[in-house]
Parts: sequence; C-alpha cells; structure tokens
Amino acid sequence: MDTRQTLVLQSTVTCPHCGHRSEETMPTDYCWFFYDCSGCGAVLRPKPGDCCVFCSYGTAPCPPKQQEGSCCH
Repeated sequence: MDTRQTLVLQSTVTCPHCGHRSEETMPTDYCWFFYDCSGCGAVLRPKPGDCCVFCSYGTAPCPPKQQEGSCCH
C-alpha cells in the first residue's frame, strides 16, 4: 500500500497588515523566509516557531513541513 501523502503546492498568502491575498506556488526544497506583499509592500517574515511565510500566513504549510511533519531548517 502506498502511504505517501500528496503534496499541496499552492498556498494563498494573506498579508496580516492589509489583508491582500495572493496565490503562490511553493517550492518543494526550501522555505521562503521573506515575502513582499504586493498589496501594501510590507515584508512578511515567519512568526516565531514557524519556518517560513507559508506556515505563518498561507492556507497550506510548506512542502518540507508537509513531508516531514516539522519545519525545514
């Protein structure tokens, strides 16, 4: 039986400053530590304890976290 999980590669990032939403394709082999909001220009950084902006502000956690269950380093 195949127990591999299907990775979610699309995530909608919501800016906590202005509420702007943007759909992004997540990389499978690294994390995004910075994200420039195209709505207000704010530079988003992960919340304490999160590895990337997708884990903090996205609708899906980053692929490394989906695969391993822990944040990438």
